[in-house]
Amino acid sequence: MEMNQKLPNATATLVLGILSIVTCWCYGILGIILGIVALVISKKAVQMYKESPESYSDYGNVKAGRITAIIGIILSALVIIYAIVMIAFIGIGGFQEMMEQYQQGSF
Repeated sequence: MEMNQKLPNATATLVLGILSIVTCWCYGILGIILGIVALVISKKAVQMYKESPESYSDYGNVKAGRITAIIGIILSALVIIYAIVMIAFIGIGGFQEMMEQYQQGSF
């Protein structure tokens, strides 16, 4: 009986993908970085799986990690676009004041 190997960085891809979604609200920067890192490290795993799919067992983690990384990148980009639009319309001082009010719960 032959045991299937685990793909390299499959779990790391999944964790980074999930973290990219969770951290997308940190002005978007951290979410984009984590999402891109997840996509980059998963590239080798995807290539290895495509060459020999019967040899590996956890391709589902790689797929899920890539999907969550893409979602995290998109959400982070939307947060960045929102921040840019808000700064353009109300200025940096107004944006900071609005964020302080939001954090204090008096919005």
